[in-house]
Amino acid sequence: MRILYPALATILSCTMASVSILSAQTTNPDANWVDMRSLVPDLVLDIRYATTNNFMEEKIYECGECYLRKEVADAIARVHRRIKAQGYGGLKMYDCYRPHSAQWKLWKKVPNTQYVADPRKGSMHNRGSAVDLTVVDKNGKELDMGTGYDVFDKKAYIDYIGHPANINNNRKLLQTAMIAEGFRTTRTEWWHFSYTLKSYPISDYLWKCK
Repeated sequence: MRILYPALATILSCTMASVSILSAQTTNPDANWVDMRSLVPDLVLDIRYATTNNFMEEKIYECGECYLRKEVADAIARVHRRIKAQGYGGLKMYDCYRPHSAQWKLWKKVPNTQYVADPRKGSMHNRGSAVDLTVVDKNGKELDMGTGYDVFDKKAYIDYIGHPANINNNRKLLQTAMIAEGFRTTRTEWWHFSYTLKSYPISDYLWKCK
């Protein structure tokens, strides 16, 4: 069983920001979230911030789990099935819900709104309504998207025109499936999508593995 706990260490810094943080008053925090592996058992997880294999070279999360709001989780499940029906292995998740406290850590490293959302306003990740992801083939190998994850380079921009046709087609495959389920792209990151059909408050819950 996995339980979500409030990250009390960041309450002071959060109150200085002009955002509304979901508090610990919720009687059943788990009811607000869906563990994606419980909904889609064959979803591939590569939660980079639970490792040192990320641009910060630092472990941000205690364990690599993918939690999302229910409507967002259901939409991702549909995208996964849509991708599989086209002959691929499905989705691989790099990041899902991100606690607000983690956003401050990223911002301290890269205080640039082209790449990291200002924690004073909050990220869609902090609301459980954004995902970083890619597509894998039937053998679990990532499709070539032109760059790796969290590459701060124009080659990662969705409007970059220097990639060959196979990379453009791979990106279009992912974008088409995500947009069909209510997600929007972000210009600087081919892997990032935000859910548009419902709004959620910023949250600072942390999960623990058991």
